[in-house]
Amino acid sequence: MTKTHNGIPTYRPDIYSTGAIIDPYPHYARLRELGPVVRLARQRVYALPRYAESKAVLRDDATFISGKGVALNAFSNRLSRGTLLNSDGAEHDQRRKLVAHRMLPRALHAISENVDAQAATVVDAALGRRTVDGVADIAMALPMAVVPDLVGWPRDQRSHLLSWGGATFDILGPLNKHAIKALPGTTRMLQFARRVIKQRTVIEGSLGHDVLVAADNGQLAHSECSPLMIDYIAPSLDTTISAISNALYLFATHPEQWQMIRENPELIPNAINEVFRYESPLRAFSRRALEDTEIAGTPIPTGSRVLVMYASANRDEREWDAPDIFDIHRDANRHLGFGQGAHACAGQGLARLETTAMLRALAHRVDRIELTGPPAWAVNNIIRRHDRLPVALVGA
Repeated sequence: MTKTHNGIPTYRPDIYSTGAIIDPYPHYARLRELGPVVRLARQRVYALPRYAESKAVLRDDATFISGKGVALNAFSNRLSRGTLLNSDGAEHDQRRKLVAHRMLPRALHAISENVDAQAATVVDAALGRRTVDGVADIAMALPMAVVPDLVGWPRDQRSHLLSWGGATFDILGPLNKHAIKALPGTTRMLQFARRVIKQRTVIEGSLGHDVLVAADNGQLAHSECSPLMIDYIAPSLDTTISAISNALYLFATHPEQWQMIRENPELIPNAINEVFRYESPLRAFSRRALEDTEIAGTPIPTGSRVLVMYASANRDEREWDAPDIFDIHRDANRHLGFGQGAHACAGQGLARLETTAMLRALAHRVDRIELTGPPAWAVNNIIRRHDRLPVALVGA
């Protein structure tokens, strides 16, 4: 660590290296020790590793905007134009309204019985095999059974959805080797989404169909439909897959916490908040300063990028008691795993619904979740989830 000319602490290790992606928490701890604002030497941005500053910036969308992109590279920020993620103000509100009615409690309640049934089917199938991959056989299975239909993605064109979706997140970090490797997948997903819109093959009555009708009615340009479909489907898949696989891992490594769930399933909503706090699905997104300002006394010039580090903020010792301990009795409702403010995750209700259904199905049927081999983390600039998670489900 050195000091820059204006006294801002500088962190020189690359937090987007493969090693740091797999094991980020030592880096986050060192960043938090350095201060509320730290300059990342590799990415040349102001990082916010602590909770208070991260939350404040997320809630101040007038000063720290998303409309110039949230990635750490200009190419991806241009590519993501037309999405919820890359918009502000009235434009953002209009796009969000297109999906809002699908995510209201009443709408989610209408599909909850089907989601519960799908979760039970997934768990029963896994129990029948006993030893499974917690990612492919459990965490992916439920979102893939629910989300593509909801968004309206053609049923015969889903084999690449997961890899394409992961790629759309990977390019939102710096333009490093991980992002460059992901570019073909991102391009293919966008090309396919454009073809779906052009040929109007979205499922009728779906969210994608709503967007297409809105374009027909002049509420948005038809060219915006494809980015919006990707904007809806990729986060809805990846964040939930992350939450379910992380929950499996945490309950396998904390069996006493799993027994608490089994004895009292009413703890599930609280446990989900703790999963999102302890292993945040999103590492970080950037914002751009619209004007000269300051954060915690640090001057932030107009046009500067600030990196909101959700995963680090959720482990901030200044905000949480014993933050490196996984405790489902903790009041973790204020975690930043779903963001905050105008850009808080629009699909968080759906993610909670699916994760709740999965944990409830597991609690009714599974006495123990046991690791049967070393897990492997996915290498992605943005998403924090397992690539493989060998587990055994021991029936109740």
